[in-house]
Amino acid sequence: MSGLSGVSVPLGKAVRALSRLRGGGSAFPGLVVERIDPGFMARALRNLPHGVIVVSGTNGKTTTTKMVVELLEGQGLRVFTNRTGSNFTRGVAAALLGEVNWRGRLDADVAVLELDEAHAVHFVNLVPPNHCLLLNVLRDQLDRFGEIDKTTRLLEQIAVKTTGTVVLNREDPRVASIASSVRTASVAYFGLDESLRDTFPSDDDLRGATGTAPASSLPADVVLESVNSNTARFLMDGESSTVELSLRGVYNIFNAAAALAMARIILGGHANREALLRSLAAVEPAFGRGESLVVDGQPLELVLVKNPSGFRLGLKSFDAAGYATMIAINDNYADGRDMSWLWDVDFDSLKNGGVNMVSGVRAYDMALRLQYDDVAAREIDPDTGSALHTFIRSSAGQPKRIFCTYTAMLAIRRDLSRITDVKVVS
Repeated sequence: MSGLSGVSVPLGKAVRALSRLRGGGSAFPGLVVERIDPGFMARALRNLPHGVIVVSGTNGKTTTTKMVVELLEGQGLRVFTNRTGSNFTRGVAAALLGEVNWRGRLDADVAVLELDEAHAVHFVNLVPPNHCLLLNVLRDQLDRFGEIDKTTRLLEQIAVKTTGTVVLNREDPRVASIASSVRTASVAYFGLDESLRDTFPSDDDLRGATGTAPASSLPADVVLESVNSNTARFLMDGESSTVELSLRGVYNIFNAAAALAMARIILGGHANREALLRSLAAVEPAFGRGESLVVDGQPLELVLVKNPSGFRLGLKSFDAAGYATMIAINDNYADGRDMSWLWDVDFDSLKNGGVNMVSGVRAYDMALRLQYDDVAAREIDPDTGSALHTFIRSSAGQPKRIFCTYTAMLAIRRDLSRITDVKVVS
């Protein structure tokens, strides 16, 4: 134990309070405590009755983590999670500083942590998880992680460090293949009915690769059998259950199968099936992930897009008819610098109504991409603040939808908070 371990929590809490007063980043106090006391997280998270769960993968981590948390809370468990939206280890440390007492003790039954693929590897070397949920491997931010097989290896390292159960996506060949590397944990799966596989393409499906079919013969603990708008049917223990979800977007519905699988493993024979389904039905979108706000009496939806699969499913999930549309694309570090993936997205669904506004650092690249699909871009303004103002003014009286990359979403939410109620992420 570091000689500074006795003062790390009071110091970290003081930095956190000062940072919040000054409007600073939520992860900075975590960075401070990581530097002065590397053992802080391991001490705070040990001895939780139901252990530590890590959720990782390219797409859907935030919403899936939120679902797992609310499913477990609905069964009476006290859950710690990194609600700040920072999925680096420093974000976990910062969230812990807000929850532990002055002696560093965490009052919780279980920790459910969303972690970025690369940072999850650092975390599990410090805190081996009891369980992990690995969602998918897609071509996302490859300038950060390298080739897609490297991303698979990152997830594999998480699984290898897991001591209890590894939950894998049966339909993603790369994720399913991780099972062969697991030695000390058991393996479980979530999956799709055969009829839905075209709706949820893997990365290889998107690129026309062959020879990587999903391992459909693997038994899955939870199977998504059908989707109709926001209504989904799940198969568990040989029995089908239908749920009407508050979440919008088909991509969220497959993630719901993942969350159910993880929650059932944690709860074991104590799981109350009906309560699980009620909790699932009540889950609201995570910030920016199909989040619906109200501006001038009309709904305004924010849809986060990070890669071709996510953008394609977002366009498929939300009917463009009757909506004014804005697209905001940034290429900052948190977005990924390589935006060539935009050319793998089919924008035909926007042809009839066109796009009212294109914004962000890569606004002109996005407008060019739309032009190749014969989608009209009425206005282009790289500045998201002025673009948002113009978009709202020019589409008065219409429902609105904004597709945006991560940093564009943060900027847009900040600007929207000045004119409407926006949930604060702190």
